[in-house]
Amino acid sequence: MLKRFAWFSIAAFFLLGAAAAEEDRAADRAAIRAHIDRIFQAFIHKDAAELRATHAPNWLGYLEGSNTMIHGVDGYMNASGHFDPTGQYGMTGYKMREFDMIFQGDAAFVAFVAEVEAKTPAGPLQRTLRITDFYTRQNGDWIQTGSDTELHPESVEAQQQAFRTLSDSQKKPLLEAREAVWRAWFAGDRATLEKLLPEELLTMEPGGGNWGNRQAVLDGSARFAAAGGKLVRLEFPKTEIQVYGSTAIVYSNYVCEVEQAGKREVNSGRVTEVFVHRHGAWVNPSWHMDRGN
Repeated sequence: MLKRFAWFSIAAFFLLGAAAAEEDRAADRAAIRAHIDRIFQAFIHKDAAELRATHAPNWLGYLEGSNTMIHGVDGYMNASGHFDPTGQYGMTGYKMREFDMIFQGDAAFVAFVAEVEAKTPAGPLQRTLRITDFYTRQNGDWIQTGSDTELHPESVEAQQQAFRTLSDSQKKPLLEAREAVWRAWFAGDRATLEKLLPEELLTMEPGGGNWGNRQAVLDGSARFAAAGGKLVRLEFPKTEIQVYGSTAIVYSNYVCEVEQAGKREVNSGRVTEVFVHRHGAWVNPSWHMDRGN
């Protein structure tokens, strides 16, 4: 009987200890969740001092759109702590859709999905973020010590599908790439064509809708230049652009005048060209060209 009582006492001790530990973790969970809410509220209220206070001096991680690792709270603030000085634009609200964490001593790994609303010069913006935070307990309090913030796949897909407009400065490199392809073809500039025309190039050429590929375009350019052909004039009287994600569709009326064997010829028509922004530059994977207006 005494032996059975001893086993019951031991079991009760461990059960009570486990319950106490779980209660401790519940308090930690609540503290970390409240801390994350502080960070979101700092963004909403554009409170740079509060934002800095919620991140450890040795913070390490990535933020949405980061190309390189961010070191320290100063790096974090340089990347995210610049608020609109007019107070008109920025985050306006958020909602947690998933939220959980695991603990290892005085460290916690937190994962969550947040639907974020913001006001921008272009109008309201909604996006979903997928975030993992690393928390440590320092001097008795939990603080964010690292993070990885990225767009949720559904927001990435939405961005890729959404129509967007380009400013004049953003149109400039696109239209320069468009003209560079034309001029390089007439000049027989294979190096430039190989740079601007990717391997998967597919074209529909004038005259019966002949299909072409990269090799056919390169060969045609070489033949024109070898025969002494020259471009005299190139104009695009009208151009319209549609952009979806990293893809631009350029619709143009064109006029080109060429000289061959001492004779000049003017060609005009319409062309639809597809450009993709790849590795920081526009490349031209396809076009469909017609002669005549």
